Amino acid sequence: MTSQEPTGARNFNVDLRGIVDLLSRHLYSSPRVYVRELLQNAVDAMTARGAGTDAPIRFETGNGELRVADAGVGLTEPQVHELLATIGNSSKRDELGLARHDFLGQFGIGLLSCFLVADEIEVVTRSAAVPDAPAVVWRGHADGHYTVEPGRRDEPGTTVVLRARRDFGHWLEASTVRELVRHYGALLPCDVRVDGERVTEPAAPWERGRGDLVAYGTRVLGAEPFDAVPLEVPEAGLRGAAFVLPYESNPSERATHRVYLKRMLLGDRVEGVLPEWAFFVRCVVDAGELRPTASREQLYDDELLAVTRERLGDALRSWLVRLAATDPARMRDFLKVHYRGVMALAVHDAEMLRIVDEQVPFETSEGHVTLAELRARHRSIRYTPRVEEFRQLSAIAAAQGIALVNGGYVYHVEILNRLRRLDPDLDVRRLETSELATRFGPVGPGVEFAARDFLDAARRTLAGHGCAPLLRAFSPASLPVVYLEGDPGGHGADEDADGVWADFIATGEPERAGPRLVFNHRNPVVARLTSTADVRVVELSVEALYGYALLTGNRPLRPDDVAGVNRAFLGLVEHAVREG
Repeated sequence: MTSQEPTGARNFNVDLRGIVDLLSRHLYSSPRVYVRELLQNAVDAMTARGAGTDAPIRFETGNGELRVADAGVGLTEPQVHELLATIGNSSKRDELGLARHDFLGQFGIGLLSCFLVADEIEVVTRSAAVPDAPAVVWRGHADGHYTVEPGRRDEPGTTVVLRARRDFGHWLEASTVRELVRHYGALLPCDVRVDGERVTEPAAPWERGRGDLVAYGTRVLGAEPFDAVPLEVPEAGLRGAAFVLPYESNPSERATHRVYLKRMLLGDRVEGVLPEWAFFVRCVVDAGELRPTASREQLYDDELLAVTRERLGDALRSWLVRLAATDPARMRDFLKVHYRGVMALAVHDAEMLRIVDEQVPFETSEGHVTLAELRARHRSIRYTPRVEEFRQLSAIAAAQGIALVNGGYVYHVEILNRLRRLDPDLDVRRLETSELATRFGPVGPGVEFAARDFLDAARRTLAGHGCAPLLRAFSPASLPVVYLEGDPGGHGADEDADGVWADFIATGEPERAGPRLVFNHRNPVVARLTSTADVRVVELSVEALYGYALLTGNRPLRPDDVAGVNRAFLGLVEHAVREG
């Protein structure tokens, strides 16, 4: 590369107004990115020069101007024309023989972003690659023209001077510049100063101790994180941490994260970094190989980002599994905060469904166990869609060997119905009245015959409630009655007399779908009641047991039901007093 003398001041015209409009409307989300672009240009220049200098990058404010000086590689006059007159030109990299990923930005388009806040940009630069090359001054104006002329600079490097546009002076004030430089460049591995004050930190948070990492997460979240999970993806040159939220988040809102590229902040609301199911964390990461979009505010969703997302998801799943295995109490604390979100996402996301299956206890007829544990014991699982139904039937189901799950909580039914995605041969269905009733044993012709008067009285008493009586023998014996709704299951008059619905056959009553009050003959009270001759006592007792069945099943009592229970209670008290 040979030395070239500047040929004197010359004027050039380009359509900068259209370019500025394009940048402000379609590329950048805010004028504040001009600070990031200036930082990127300065860091790129220092990178290109290599070990030639360790001088700081300096931002200096005052008099409505901002000066940014670096001791980087600098430019010759031909490079000034090539890089500052051509948007996005990459020849700087090519001429210096450096790979594209060694640089953070693109000098031409990055510098033009300064027109978002300035009417005039001045660049004074001197090349370090061509020792005898003179300094050059480039001045660009928002009206569309620029000049190139000889300049003066004692050392190689570049100084950019911005002069604020009307009503944009606040963007160049010291406090704003200091805040933005710290925001974008705090983790840069070089010395960056604003009006003499260093704003870069000596090491990234994940390179320090855990206490510092948690403290950093507290600043990011505004509250101390539930936990900090280290992240590393060598393929993407990525390191960082995921901070588990200490408060409930909305899984329907797309999570955003703070992402750095080569220690320069890409953005603090970057999407697509983690799988959708990982809504309960916010991460801060630095990557060297991920590609930014044209605005350098989001990541390009390519194959490498997809791999990165998968690896980060693996790390978070491992954290969940490890937490459940080593610290169940803390896992319960996590679920107390994020339970609704975890369950909601499991309805749609296969990975979260697997985590719920393996880690979240459900209320079942065998106690609080995970669905994975229940599947290991049973190939058929039944559920009730209402909490009160489960509470009424769980003991009965357990006694009959039925694996019953309480599906009355939000998202439980949907998750249970999705279990076949994990276990295709699994039989999962709602528990039907007919299925449970078929497990109840018949009482035998002799008992049934002896109880005909009892059943007649029970039928008369329950008719006003739209309910019919059944006499069966089932476990547990401590339960006198159970209230069942639904179709008895299609049992017809041609079946054996000792079938489930044999009492209807024996009495000649037509079979009707609807609620049944099933009396348990194994219960001592019911067994004695079926042989009681006092019809009034039977009627009052049936009324009382009907109310008991509704109450134990947590079913709502209608006014007529309450009145019937009151009559039964007072009638039985009166009978007891009279007999006493």
